[in-house]
Amino acid sequence: MPSPALLADTAPFSGALRAPRSWLHSDAPSLSLNGDWRFRLSPTADLPEDVARPDLDDDGWDTLPVPAHWVLHGDGRYGRPSYTNVQYPFPIEPPFVPDENPTGDYRRRFDLPAGWPEDARVVLRFDGVESLYRVWLNGAEVGSASGSRLAHEFDVTDLVRAEGNVLAVRVHQWSAASYLEDQDQWWLPGIFRDVTLSARPADGLEDVWLRTAFTESAGTGSGAGTVLPELTADASAFPVALRIPELGVEAVWESPADVAPVAVGPVEPWTAETPRLYDATVAARGETVSLRVGFRTVEIRGDRFLVNGRRVVFHGMNRHETHPERGRVFDEEHARADLIRMKRFNVNAIRTSHYPPHPRLLDLADELGFWVILECDLETHGFATAGWQGNPSDDPRWRDAYLDRIRRTVERDKNHPAIVMWSLGNESGTGANLAAMSAWVHDRDPERPVHYEGDYTGEYTDVYSRMYSSVPETEQIGTDGSVAPLLGCTPAQGARQRTKPFLLCEYAHAMGNGPGALDQYEALVDAHPRLHGGFVWEWRDHGILTRTADGTPYYAYGGDFGEVVHDGNFVMDGMVLSNDVPTPGLHEFAAVAQPVALTFDGDELVVTNRRHSASTADLTLRWSVEHDGREAASGSLDLPVVEAGDSVRLALPAIPVADDAETWLTVTAELTADAAWAPAGHVVARAQLDRSAPRPVTPAGRARDWQDADGTLTLGPAVFERGRLVSLAGRAVAGPRLELFRAPTDNDEGAAYGDLAYSDASVLGVSSASLWREQGLDRLTHRVVSVHEAENGVRTVTRVSAANSAHSVTVETVWTLTDGVLDLRVEIEPSAGWPSVWPRIGVRFDLPDRDGVIDAAEWFGTGPLESYPDSTRAAYVGRFRATVAELNVEYARPQETGHRSAVREVDLGAFGFTALPDGRGRLPGFSLSRHTPQQVAAAGHPHELPESDTTYLFVDAVQHGLGSRACGPDVWPEFALRPKARTLRLRFRA
Repeated sequence: MPSPALLADTAPFSGALRAPRSWLHSDAPSLSLNGDWRFRLSPTADLPEDVARPDLDDDGWDTLPVPAHWVLHGDGRYGRPSYTNVQYPFPIEPPFVPDENPTGDYRRRFDLPAGWPEDARVVLRFDGVESLYRVWLNGAEVGSASGSRLAHEFDVTDLVRAEGNVLAVRVHQWSAASYLEDQDQWWLPGIFRDVTLSARPADGLEDVWLRTAFTESAGTGSGAGTVLPELTADASAFPVALRIPELGVEAVWESPADVAPVAVGPVEPWTAETPRLYDATVAARGETVSLRVGFRTVEIRGDRFLVNGRRVVFHGMNRHETHPERGRVFDEEHARADLIRMKRFNVNAIRTSHYPPHPRLLDLADELGFWVILECDLETHGFATAGWQGNPSDDPRWRDAYLDRIRRTVERDKNHPAIVMWSLGNESGTGANLAAMSAWVHDRDPERPVHYEGDYTGEYTDVYSRMYSSVPETEQIGTDGSVAPLLGCTPAQGARQRTKPFLLCEYAHAMGNGPGALDQYEALVDAHPRLHGGFVWEWRDHGILTRTADGTPYYAYGGDFGEVVHDGNFVMDGMVLSNDVPTPGLHEFAAVAQPVALTFDGDELVVTNRRHSASTADLTLRWSVEHDGREAASGSLDLPVVEAGDSVRLALPAIPVADDAETWLTVTAELTADAAWAPAGHVVARAQLDRSAPRPVTPAGRARDWQDADGTLTLGPAVFERGRLVSLAGRAVAGPRLELFRAPTDNDEGAAYGDLAYSDASVLGVSSASLWREQGLDRLTHRVVSVHEAENGVRTVTRVSAANSAHSVTVETVWTLTDGVLDLRVEIEPSAGWPSVWPRIGVRFDLPDRDGVIDAAEWFGTGPLESYPDSTRAAYVGRFRATVAELNVEYARPQETGHRSAVREVDLGAFGFTALPDGRGRLPGFSLSRHTPQQVAAAGHPHELPESDTTYLFVDAVQHGLGSRACGPDVWPEFALRPKARTLRLRFRA
């Protein structure tokens, strides 16, 4: 039975473990041990070591694929996934873990392939196992290791035989290492990356590192390159040759002492925009390895972070490895599709939160082009709940584990040009062990800077990094470099931080509907060179595809598997849904981060190249003119080559302006030819110009001589009973009904950071949604105060309030029929003293199915996707059509969705309406749903929404912004909806 000391040992490994080295493409023989393994799961670690016996009868065991997570197989027989963000799912008693420790035993039989070299060292490699594992081969213990997202290699030369090998692995879900892996993700135990046996020739290459540098030749787009080789090999491996055929390089070194830098040129540089790679080989006597070399130089100059001498702006994403069925098991096809999706949405950078990804992902990043901050497999966030008492980051007993993790991170991936910065980890407090990690990296790789957000005082890192700083604070950092007092900096420490480049390693928490204010952060980056952009949290939802008892599929989040402690749907915080569907937030990001800025100045178009180094030679400018969303003219503009950082002015085309319709000019920058990540015609930037001719304000219909009446009458296509609409264009319609509530977004439910919308200190730290419920906005009642009729109209006055509330809203509804035109005017007037922002000010129409289902809308206005006051950059004016399902996003937790702002016309088939501007020229928005906000708010998952027999039309004078408050700043005051009087004007048609 294992000693409890094994599970509580902070030492990261034991036995025949070899030193970490690069992940290389080698021609040395290897054997994949992926596939079906025998598997047995036990509820505790208190087990005999029978798993190691070669003669053990395991025919009765189950079969489990490797790589895989055991909790994602077996239909619950192997336990269930568990999600936490900060919390540890076990007592905080470092380095100990509970006796209730699920333990998986794996066994695999194999023979060596024919021709396996007899004189080679034999190495057994595990690329990822969660958490602590022990290995036996043919009954002899090989060793143990921990560091779930890190590679480990064992020398098994003396244990392996030609035939009949029995490999046994025991994996413990919890160990001392678990305290270092609290990384806001599912806890998913098992052997989840590749297992490989390789033959290491004595005269082969133990390790290869081809460092590169680039010096640009002014104005040429190319320059001189340098390869600085570092080879780890026995003298018997020499001579060794470096070959880069495309550059005519063939350097041969007869001995280790001869290895020297190689100057090459001219070369094209590697950047995230122009990821130029050169195939290289390093050939020794017994082995040849293949690499793809990119020439680039990374440096910090003052408070600028530069690659190849040019400032980098990160339009980045934090990327976990996650898949709804495989968990963290790597699938190259899916990973490539994911990175291509990033490129298409103007993402240029990845922070590998919070561990090294599968090594092939970095090959793809090199190939497709991304700036990568590679992060170590480290986070101890759960110690925050204990005031950071006992945090391993400053405990000498954990020093070796910390250093081992950073060594394995850097050594494995050091050859990748995409990696421009190393990160020590995430949310692990601070302490001497992190400082030691940084010192080791600086010594090992002085050419790449070191990042760690938790080093607030700047003691051991090269950049100033923050999470979720508000727009005002970020602007302050950009202008004078001030370091917020709450971070505990002394004046000297603050002065040190002011000398460094600044980046937001996490911002714009993309949970549910949102985030807002992306354009505000982008404007700061454009204005202040010290600011280098940042990384949205995060790229993808982590939903696990699950089925209800009746077989209904859904994407599960924390708590759906009966976890004792969990952090709910906080794991659903991505720009891409679990099923690969980009959210409107990602479209907004793409519009904000577009690499070419298109702006209008009089009769000219100003084209500004915002790229790092690439010109506009790959782009074509196209234009179109639409009248009320219908194309009237189109063409292309001659775009000269604009170099990075430069601008050009172009004359606009002749624009046919309509007298009786809105005239909009749209200009797009599109790929001229196919790229590795998108086809020709892909739009990378868009801008619109309103060239509408002035038109008189449409007068509202009027009625006179109002008289008290019961309000039962017909006005053209509309039928009323007691002042309420009951039929329109021959179909049942009920409304308009005041609606102030929206199903709270995840940001509405959050209370994480600054409450910019409120000045009342009593509501600080309280979510907007809780205030809305407290004020009864989700349970309003109505009392008709009066009903009046005229010859051509009906008017009602209604008082709307909630139980146990003295606050109210007065709603005046006026319908008029003038020359066959049916107009509606709604005046909404709140009483004084409402204590918080409102979610919306609008009205609802109920459209029951009995006269036919309304399941689509065509509209002229902004689209094609949803938009909100602080998220409008992706919206453009046009004519669009969508079904109800397409209008609404199926967020993992149902919430407000589907609002299209600034609508002009809506056609629902049976009837439609035109939205008229209010007295200040403002247009309303609309949404169409099969559920009320109250029904949506009550559901935890999409499949929990009730069956519906009604479609609901919402017309909103205004909505509250989105913000990022689920884990970030609140809605910016300009976009916060304070209770106010508003007017809606609609003109209906059959």
